[in-house]
Amino acid sequence: MSKVRERILEVASQLFYQKGIQAVGVDAIIVKADVARMSFYRHFKSKEGLVLACILRRDEVLRAWFELEVNRLAPNPKDRPLAVFDVLALRFATERYRGCGFINTMAEMADPEDAAHQAAAEHKTRFQDYLARLLREAGLSEEHASDLLLLFDGAVVSAVREGTEVPAFRAKRMAALLLGVPAPKPNKKLSKTR
Repeated sequence: MSKVRERILEVASQLFYQKGIQAVGVDAIIVKADVARMSFYRHFKSKEGLVLACILRRDEVLRAWFELEVNRLAPNPKDRPLAVFDVLALRFATERYRGCGFINTMAEMADPEDAAHQAAAEHKTRFQDYLARLLREAGLSEEHASDLLLLFDGAVVSAVREGTEVPAFRAKRMAALLLGVPAPKPNKKLSKTR
């Protein structure tokens, strides 16, 4: 990937996340990325194409980061379905957290036929598939993957409202009840990262 394309994607992703897709115009992206208009359109035919590229990139990066962090915090596969909520707490603790970029996109681009809405929804499907894999590897029923995603997304919305990472821990406790596993103890590796 060219450095110019990467810079445009990085700037656009940040602006879309911070301000919303519809609030950010191509001109603002061009200025902040410090690229020529011709260069922008050489890499992206339209704002819609850029939005989709940002969503796909965010999907790849976020899912890879989640898997890496879950594996770091929970070396034992049996602990990984609940470790997802510890990693979620790490996301909540980041500066300028304003919710899930995918949920935000689906809310902003509310028409289910909109390409950006569909791409964001596909991320949620892939994340649910990841949760199903974690459950399977832990020897638990995959049928709870959609329930875990519901707890996950609910924690995201609550974290935005409350401005704290505590909803991730409440969701983790509810997930333990749902899965019929022992109540979670504080993750020592998590506390070391703060």
